[in-house]
Amino acid sequence: MSHRPHTVPALIAAIMLLIAIAPLPYGYYQFLRWIVCGVAVYIAVSAYGWDKKWATWTFIAVAVLFNPIFPIHLSREVWFPIDIVGSLLFGFSPLYLTKPIDAQEDQASNSRN
Repeated sequence: MSHRPHTVPALIAAIMLLIAIAPLPYGYYQFLRWIVCGVAVYIAVSAYGWDKKWATWTFIAVAVLFNPIFPIHLSREVWFPIDIVGSLLFGFSPLYLTKPIDAQEDQASNSRN
């Protein structure tokens, strides 16, 4: 888990995006924007620190799309596939986006075993 610190927030965002497919009150979608944008920024900053440029730019784009300050208003039909793709992106990010293991951490873990 130490090499995937974004796992829990990413899974929360993924689940919330799947729930967003259902017809819900507008307040849920406003709350969703805050959560998804915040998690996307967190993952983008982490990815930048890990020198994972593809993930940095991908999650910056997600943060811009879901930003709650200057919301992008799209129809429900347009948001449906965006929510699905976003859910998959957040859901699979812990598998494909990991913190690099540095030599000191690797030696420390090997010495414990």
